[in-house]
Amino acid sequence: MSPDAPITPGTKALVTGATGFTGGALARAMQERGYAVRALVRDPQAGPAQQLAAQGIELVPGDIRSLDDLQRAAEGVELIQHIAAVFRTAGHPDSYYHDVNVAGVENVIAAAKHHGVPRTVHCSTVGVHGHVSKIPSDETAPYNPGDIYQDTKLAGEKKMQEAIADGFPGVIFRPAGMYGPGDLRFLKVFRGVQKGRFPMFGSGEVTYQFTYIDDLVDGIILCGAHPDALGELVILCGDGWVSLNHFVKLVAAAVGGQPPKVHWPLGPLLAAAKVCETLCKPLKIDPPLHVRRCEFYIKARAFNNAKAKRVLGFQPRISMAEGVYRTAQWYHEQGLIGPPVDRAAFDAAVRGLPNETRMAEPAPQAQPAAA
Repeated sequence: MSPDAPITPGTKALVTGATGFTGGALARAMQERGYAVRALVRDPQAGPAQQLAAQGIELVPGDIRSLDDLQRAAEGVELIQHIAAVFRTAGHPDSYYHDVNVAGVENVIAAAKHHGVPRTVHCSTVGVHGHVSKIPSDETAPYNPGDIYQDTKLAGEKKMQEAIADGFPGVIFRPAGMYGPGDLRFLKVFRGVQKGRFPMFGSGEVTYQFTYIDDLVDGIILCGAHPDALGELVILCGDGWVSLNHFVKLVAAAVGGQPPKVHWPLGPLLAAAKVCETLCKPLKIDPPLHVRRCEFYIKARAFNNAKAKRVLGFQPRISMAEGVYRTAQWYHEQGLIGPPVDRAAFDAAVRGLPNETRMAEPAPQAQPAAA
């Protein structure tokens, strides 16, 4: 099944988290592909919500923490794409993570059951696996969450797993390393490399799995449309993984900067981050340095998308180099970094880099059943 087609033209779909990076990209893509999209938004007058409305997306005011709001938003829909979550911000108490990432999932399930919604897709995260010891890991890797975000995302995923085991028509996907136009999490890397100020801590050989936003959206739409997706749990990620060093080299090639030559020790960085969080959390302010952000230099992330390919026909289309260049262009268009190099110079620079992308072994082909 093509990711470009809904189940039927005009399928009514509710998207939670549509004012965020992934949810917004998903809602816009679904609307463009013929879905009638409804978005649950906390503030319909805010800029991101108004941008959705300008594309013809229906806005329903509400909060994921309110079952009444969810039931109102889910009325009459044929598909729920549950993307909303509270990510890693230190200004929230642990209870807020639970209210959104766990109780919010319970509300989505309850609302879907109340209205008899034929399919609900839940966004989890590969973060439930934490630091992976097997390279690459897949859906069967052991759970190893490392912070309150990952703990509550795992708890929310388990709520969905339990519902599916009881016959609920659900699908779970775990995305890995989302990036691309619209995302700001990697801005510091692009800006720092361009200005020659990006600090590299540790060896830089930790593995990274990235997923370009357009590919991720294709996979999420397949989760909501493919007949074989119901009841499944899949990892959605790009093809292959790279070292942090190689990623920074690609960024340098795109923005005209230089990879850092000095690698600083990790110990002092982690100690400073712990002190920042200890001092800032009681004051409910976001510390300038997070322990979890330091994990950027530490935790291995490399996954296999073979199951998504086999079950959904998922096929990433954007290479790592292409995605990095598109992201640099978008950052520049937003006035966030200086101009990237021209495309010919970038392509030449990439050809001069060693091909360090590591790929999983192809999945074995299913054997036909005996007659």
